[in-house]
Amino acid sequence: MAGAAAPLTARSGRVKAARRLTRRADRADTRLFLAEGPQAVREALAAGCVREVFAVADAGGRHPDLVAAAARAGAPWQVTVRQAIAALTDSVHPQGVVGVCHFVDVPVQQVLGGHARLLAMCADVRDPGNAGTVIRCADAAGAEGVLLLGNSVDPYNGKVVRASAGSLFHLPVSLADDAAAMVDQVRSAGLQVLAADASGEADLDEAADAGLLAAPTAWLFGNEAHGLPDALAAQADHRVRIPIHGRAESLNLATAAAVCLYASARAQRARP
Repeated sequence: MAGAAAPLTARSGRVKAARRLTRRADRADTRLFLAEGPQAVREALAAGCVREVFAVADAGGRHPDLVAAAARAGAPWQVTVRQAIAALTDSVHPQGVVGVCHFVDVPVQQVLGGHARLLAMCADVRDPGNAGTVIRCADAAGAEGVLLLGNSVDPYNGKVVRASAGSLFHLPVSLADDAAAMVDQVRSAGLQVLAADASGEADLDEAADAGLLAAPTAWLFGNEAHGLPDALAAQADHRVRIPIHGRAESLNLATAAAVCLYASARAQRARP
């Protein structure tokens, strides 16, 4: 910890440099981003990608494991006033700990080269909460990676990082501008592509009963408002809809992704 040194303020050069990482262009230039909250910083430290930590004065006493982990990682623990922490996050109630982290995305070949059996692909997903929750669900379901395609939200957006609840640091995340080319590449790697589509020709229960979900699968999810473009959905091996048994009009993207990924995870683990 910083001993008797005065806490850093929002006017400190280090804090100002970190604050620039709230802008996407600066993140891209430096390949650094901010992870807010004890859980995110804990997982980032475990992943070995933390450069330094900013924390309010009492955070070290509440989270001695983080102080120890930062010391082991050689990441300076910067005691910082609350106003400075607030400047580093768009959270309504800052949690008092922010880590400056190196980017963690990996080349697509790294995801596809490890005999993956379950992937989540998000095409033009724009809502940060949805994107982060899909990453979290994919992690929980045991998927081997997440691909963010096209004009999807920046995975290092603060809301994405928070919504992933640390899962951003657990499984490979890759970025690709050309969604159509990536669907073809995933299929060439030996995975079937299932498009989650409300107008799909088969429902999820039928797909499970037919044994379709037991095969290595990449689920393709589209934009929250517009779904998948017809041309992209047509590249999938099958379009699969989630049956709605009640009166709900639909499921939101993150919920649909959780249902689909867990259905595949169950089928793959139950195969002979």
